[in-house]
Amino acid sequence: MIGWRARRAPASAAGTGGLAGPAGPAGRAGGPAVRPGVRLRRMVPADLTNVLALEDELFPDDPWTAQMFADEVAQPPGSRLYLVADTVAADGGHATAGYAGMMFVPGGSQADVLTIAVSASWWGRGIGSALLGALIQAARDRGCAEVFLEVREDNPRARGLYLRRGFQEIGVRRGYYQPSGVDAIVMRKDLLR
Repeated sequence: MIGWRARRAPASAAGTGGLAGPAGPAGRAGGPAVRPGVRLRRMVPADLTNVLALEDELFPDDPWTAQMFADEVAQPPGSRLYLVADTVAADGGHATAGYAGMMFVPGGSQADVLTIAVSASWWGRGIGSALLGALIQAARDRGCAEVFLEVREDNPRARGLYLRRGFQEIGVRRGYYQPSGVDAIVMRKDLLR
């Protein structure tokens, strides 16, 4: 099954280390309802069990490891933003419907979507769009001029979302996704327009 996200290795896996930058929009990502019964909030270490289960379900060929996620969530808020989309039941219980992460490049000029994933049972309900919108707003709030991402060439659902949200396809990274060897489409959104 092809999951629904841009797929970029986190900086810790790529060897780029930690970054510094301005603080993020805690209020905007901290709890407003996306749609009835769904809330976005910052990811915390306690979320990793649910996030990893969803990661393994959606990306069985190339899931991020527990250590990769833990390293990313531990990064300073000025360099990373990880969000969780929770479904909220009438009894107060919740489940993880999706998650997303972004890296902010030093100097504040660009941001990179590292991951967006939505449980297949929640596809088509605006959760991916809400997660992406929150990341884009966080980049704007930090004064970024552009946002980049990579998406699997064989994932038309995600590509369509990104195109609808104003991203343009600007290149291809051949064999980027391993071990499958699927190409990545590089996309860019200009935040100054």
